Amino acid sequence: MSQHPSFRHRGGGVFNKRSVLKRFERIDLLRKRGQWNEARTRVTGLPKTLPEA
Repeated sequence: MSQHPSFRHRGGGVFNKRSVLKRFERIDLLRKRGQWNEARTRVTGLPKTLPEA
């Protein structure tokens, strides 16, 4: 089955930029920014984060 044209990038490859981070990526980003508290055990209800450019 072929890919829908809207999923293709002009260069021929698939465009990989995502606007939503996975949970482990958000935690890593919060750790890097110093906003992650190690005593926090719940990973639900995390603050929203924008991916780094």
